[in-house]
Amino acid sequence: MNPYQYAVLRCVPRVEREEFLNVGVVVYCQRADFLDVAWDVSRERLASFAPSLDVDTVCAGLEFVAGVCRGDAALGGVAADDLGTRFGFLKAPRSTVLQPGPVHGGLTADPAATLADLLARLVRLPHGMQE
Repeated sequence: MNPYQYAVLRCVPRVEREEFLNVGVVVYCQRADFLDVAWDVSRERLASFAPSLDVDTVCAGLEFVAGVCRGDAALGGVAADDLGTRFGFLKAPRSTVLQPGPVHGGLTADPAATLADLLARLVRLPHGMQE
């Protein structure tokens, strides 16, 4: 089993209201040399939560996170750093619409499966719930 850390990515349309919806999860597992993000944005859910929100901007922010995880050379800077530094960048608090939540940890034999499980449990609507 390998220790891992994760942060839930939150869409926070109005920071002063401290309301958010979970939209993604970043998982970092040093021993497995793993850093990845999974996300699921429901346009309908975000539109009902924050009608004036530009959902495309939220999705672009999530694509940026994915690029940092992949080490996309086109992003330069932080995307060229080691995985631990990239995770440190991604988990740092920001005052933007897309914010990381607190970092949590656990043990995993399969970081990709753990990422999929966290996305299902923490981001997607529970089975049977309607949008």
